[in-house]
Amino acid sequence: MQMKRFIFSSILVFSIHFILAAQSHIASKGDLNIIPKPFKATPNGSTFHFNKKTVLLLSGDVDKSAAQIFLSSLHLITNLSPSISHKASSNFIRLAIDSNSIPYSEGYLFVVDEKHVSITGHDAAGVFYGLQSLIQLAGRTINHAVPGCIIEDHPRFAYRGMHLDVSRHFFTADQIKKWIDVLALYKINTFHWHLTDDQGWRIEIKRYPRLQSVAAYRNETLVGHKKDLPHIFDGQRYGGYYTQDEVRQVVKYAAERHITIIPEIEMPGHAMAALTAYPNLGCTGGPYQTATYWGVFSDVYCAGNNATFVFLQDVLDEVLNLFPSKYIHIGGDECPKQRWHTCPKCQKRMADENLKDESELQSYFIKRIERYLNSKGRQIIGWDEILEGGLSPGATVMSWTGEKGGIAAAKQQHQVVMTPEKYVYLDYYQSLYPDEQLAAGGYLPLKKIYSYEPIPSVLDSTQSKYILGVQANVWSEYLDSKQKAEYMMFPRMLALAETAWSSKENRDYIDFLSRLRQQYPLFKKLGIHAANVFDEITYTIGKNPNGKTLINLDSTLPHGVIHYTTNGTAPGLYTPVYHDALVIDKGEIVKAAVFKNDQQQGRTFQKRISFHKAVGKPVTLTFQPAENYNPGDPSALVNGIEGSNLYNDGQWFGFSGANLEAVIDLGSVQKINLIGTNVLKYHWQRMWEPTELSFWVSSDGTNYTQVYSQKDFAINGINIIKASLKDTQARYIKVVGINKGIIPEGEYGAGAKAMLLVDEIFVY
Repeated sequence: MQMKRFIFSSILVFSIHFILAAQSHIASKGDLNIIPKPFKATPNGSTFHFNKKTVLLLSGDVDKSAAQIFLSSLHLITNLSPSISHKASSNFIRLAIDSNSIPYSEGYLFVVDEKHVSITGHDAAGVFYGLQSLIQLAGRTINHAVPGCIIEDHPRFAYRGMHLDVSRHFFTADQIKKWIDVLALYKINTFHWHLTDDQGWRIEIKRYPRLQSVAAYRNETLVGHKKDLPHIFDGQRYGGYYTQDEVRQVVKYAAERHITIIPEIEMPGHAMAALTAYPNLGCTGGPYQTATYWGVFSDVYCAGNNATFVFLQDVLDEVLNLFPSKYIHIGGDECPKQRWHTCPKCQKRMADENLKDESELQSYFIKRIERYLNSKGRQIIGWDEILEGGLSPGATVMSWTGEKGGIAAAKQQHQVVMTPEKYVYLDYYQSLYPDEQLAAGGYLPLKKIYSYEPIPSVLDSTQSKYILGVQANVWSEYLDSKQKAEYMMFPRMLALAETAWSSKENRDYIDFLSRLRQQYPLFKKLGIHAANVFDEITYTIGKNPNGKTLINLDSTLPHGVIHYTTNGTAPGLYTPVYHDALVIDKGEIVKAAVFKNDQQQGRTFQKRISFHKAVGKPVTLTFQPAENYNPGDPSALVNGIEGSNLYNDGQWFGFSGANLEAVIDLGSVQKINLIGTNVLKYHWQRMWEPTELSFWVSSDGTNYTQVYSQKDFAINGINIIKASLKDTQARYIKVVGINKGIIPEGEYGAGAKAMLLVDEIFVY
């Protein structure tokens, strides 16, 4: 038996070296339709056909359970049922591990010819990922023929993750397992399980039974979007939690698919559910109520109370027994400090520990928890707010508010997972069409998530080594069903998977789309309700050499033809074909649709365009807009496009704590009949109306006369301001909005800077 193994291993090593030597340069090919795109791949012109005699041939080092998982997935997708064997046949799939010939962790060599498929992994994970590539190739055709090819593959990043919030909406253990199967298929290796938050505690802790009976439930749930007023609630008790047995099953299930689960137990903020069960852990003593709507709440764990740390250490002890992961996520984000500022216990803690402010108190809190977890052989990972007041010595940072936290941590030689909100938050809208399902906000189309580069250019080669990888985050406020959750996850998680696995040089969006379209039969077989809106029409606004504003239409659908109208009628096969950007020289409604084989594909695009004296004219801003509400060019204030009440279309200018002061140069003195703009007011999104909005005019750009002022903005939403003028001549128009400044006590977000938002400035 030992001699047979030696001969098998020798033949395998010889074959690997022969193939690698013969393939000194292997070009990547998109027609293999594998996601993520392999490091090197080429078709060889042959085809492997499954038949009734196909067997799965295992070398001595390959785990039989991994083979069983593969066979189960293969049967689900293809209805094929090869058997496991230790003897070769005329039609076989051979699995082996050889860390010497396959140099990269999680890497594999994949060879297909007429008679066999050979998958050799650096390790068990490499074999597993080779099998996932085989499943994708086998599941793409009716006859399940596998194209002949040679693939040499390994991941770019060691950390490839998806986060899922189950606090706002609860998903069963079986649903989690289903999504783990899909994540594994696309070589995601980390599942970040967000188990506790203000709206519900989702993990059984035996020492604290009220976490199950009280904290796991809320009295009712907000209906609709948080920004809408009045708030409406469903009146239905909601909740649930995972038993420790269920958690063990999910962790084991994921581990068998080479996915590590990192649990998140939020602290010191986002604690309303826990405080409802154990009010002595808060600064005021309560009473508290598990949150019924979404947001950030002032009541947090009391950092001056030793009972808080006893509670959290007890909780973590039970969590550690369930999760073998190196990392334990402790949150650390969005922790308001108001309660600590007035809490005698917290102030005494600050004095005793010589802490200068509440930010240092948060750092004390995090470091104390870190020391406890380190004593248990674990490490903490937290959101980038754990940088506040000083970063813990061994902490790993998840950079979500942008890249700044990740950059700062990497420069301090701390490991980082990049997860910036604007690029990887899957609770953002993936389309700007008005009938898109309700989302938290923002705009993250498939193309944008695919374009994200996890290593910031400001890091040098030494610093960039601290970037472990990248993660997409699924927050569930508006995902009250598994179908809605899957719509937001897929296919955007596939774009993240390719960003995390494939080499930077190998990534090409059009090629990715070609392979993505071939995944939809797989989605159907897996029962995944994936979105399919990425080929719909998108638009950009530009200028021609004469200063005229242009609207550009685009679709990534191969061989698609865009038909359009500008008079508000529906586009069709007999309306004009779009070739070049449309010049905006009058007010009109542009409608467009993409057609293929004389059939409309997807929804009809529509955009209302206004034309007025200021369109295309230069604009000067005294204060810069905030990063999240900065279209980039001040001239977007006069491009003829109004922003929507979803405020995610790149038309709104937002000023965080700063005033609006915009000056438009019309180019010559002329008669002005009307000046107007729109102001967005959503206090529940920290968007506040100005204390005063005023319009000013000037002929010389130096001496201005005020022609209009408004202080009342009654509408929760878009407030339309129009000032009719008489006998007014001007070249320069100035619009001034005085920011609310700091959000007052008693309002949502109290103590934070108010955001002042405006869009198009109209001049007639």
